[in-house]
Amino acid sequence: MSVAKIVLFYVFTPLSDPEAVRLWQHALAERHGLTGRVIVSSQGINATLGGDVADLKQHVKVTKSYAPFHGADFKWSTGTGDDFPRLSVKVRDELVTFNAPDDIVVTDQGVQGGGQHLKPGALHRLVDARGDDVVFFDGRNAMEAEIGRFRDAVVPQTDTTRDFLAELDSGKYDHLKDRAVVTYCTGGIRCEVLSVLMKNRGFTEVYQLDGGIVRYGESFGDAGLWDGSLYVFDNRMHMEFGEGVESLGTCVECGVSTPLFVNCANEVCRAQFLRCEECTAAGRHPSCGACEPATV
Repeated sequence: MSVAKIVLFYVFTPLSDPEAVRLWQHALAERHGLTGRVIVSSQGINATLGGDVADLKQHVKVTKSYAPFHGADFKWSTGTGDDFPRLSVKVRDELVTFNAPDDIVVTDQGVQGGGQHLKPGALHRLVDARGDDVVFFDGRNAMEAEIGRFRDAVVPQTDTTRDFLAELDSGKYDHLKDRAVVTYCTGGIRCEVLSVLMKNRGFTEVYQLDGGIVRYGESFGDAGLWDGSLYVFDNRMHMEFGEGVESLGTCVECGVSTPLFVNCANEVCRAQFLRCEECTAAGRHPSCGACEPATV
């Protein structure tokens, strides 16, 4: 019987021929009927793939047989069987586009100069020992944090990862430079870079949540320091770490709790905003409200 799964992994490692790796990964994923997104660069690989668990395991087995990717941390979650519209495998200049290539040095040991990795249990021990001196710093786009985030986290006002440099250089977070700052993101990859950028700008004690929110949720479910839903970049759009978890997001029309993002009806805009299932079914609040109203 077919069992749908999603696998997420990344590796920072120097690749001398990213195009060759792209062709190999595309052929491998296509051979097993997988869909999803794979980014390859001279800095390594970042992938999220969906398909039948047996096919994904074959892909993982072959990928791990390539020495630079042997130590990859593969994170698994339950899929729907229709999580991605197609397969996309691309080469980019940066594995995560912060527009800061000169800040990042990658060796076969990974990103150099980043924050100390904290596993979920170690994170709790740090919070228990240091209390309010510990600051959670969200490494995702601000929209993602609307439906879920670590308790009392700092959420920078970013639409894309390209916005983080301006945020850090603005001075608005300078008061955190002597605090214990824990960066976090979905699977960990964005914090590999963000923690370097923060340390390069004078943040003295920077950590990164090892394995990201996904690994933390696997360890503590809804009983830890995470509140709400996790935004994910596939057709599920969100996931929770326990039964009956209430999203932090609220419907723009009626105000009820919802993790559901929809696109603005204005074809020029198409911004995502929160609207509950009932209001969507009734056709209420078709536009985001921040643009010109959609014409009918």
